[in-house]
Amino acid sequence: MDLYAEMAALVARGEPFVLATVIESAGSTPQKPGSKMVVLSDGSLRGTVGGGAIELQIIEAARELLAAPRQTRLLETHLTHELGMCCGGRMTVFLEKHGAPPQLTVFGAGHVAQALAALALNVGFRVRVVDSRAEWATAERFPGCEVRREDPADHARALEGGARDYFCVTTHDHPLDQAVVEALLAKPAAYLGVIGSRRKAERFRMRLQAAGAAPEALDRIRSPMGLPIHALTPEEIAVSIVAELVQVRRGQEPRR
Repeated sequence: MDLYAEMAALVARGEPFVLATVIESAGSTPQKPGSKMVVLSDGSLRGTVGGGAIELQIIEAARELLAAPRQTRLLETHLTHELGMCCGGRMTVFLEKHGAPPQLTVFGAGHVAQALAALALNVGFRVRVVDSRAEWATAERFPGCEVRREDPADHARALEGGARDYFCVTTHDHPLDQAVVEALLAKPAAYLGVIGSRRKAERFRMRLQAAGAAPEALDRIRSPMGLPIHALTPEEIAVSIVAELVQVRRGQEPRR
């Protein structure tokens, strides 16, 4: 049970890991079926499947799996013939990758942001909401989310971004939206979307082009963001946006 508590803590912190489970053994082996071990990306361990050369082999295989696109791997090893161990038995170990959940940062804490954050949480995103307005950026309005009460553009400039980062710009002010987008354009991200009309999107593109933004950078912006379902209410708009986030997360190219 301690190992399951460790795994829950890793998931809560967003740290990827591999769970290694012995599913078959024959002859003399250091551990029997059901034994489990967690391997982190730096090679550190929680639990054990017996130590020695077999454990080193599992650690190496787990770290390779963390860097690969696939989710699982089956490792079958004869301890004597392949590893030179004196046990003489065989072990089959199932490796299962548990990736960090994707991070959604919502810039702005208005009505659409509130509905968007709640729905994104329910489909497996970690959600951070950024807004400088104290009456809007509250834990009560965004349960389960990280709420940052600071200027959205300043926060955007400080972010590093990454392949599992999703950015949704929904502030209360068009110039602020543009400042946030300008700060995010050069950051790596899986998704960058801006709420608004097609006219707003065209104006943004023209202004960003005039400021020197490259066409390929501008092509990354989804605006109006969300799938075209003729949404009207904040809740419906949130559905359209989260549907597009899921589309990207599942490896589908969203519409331009």
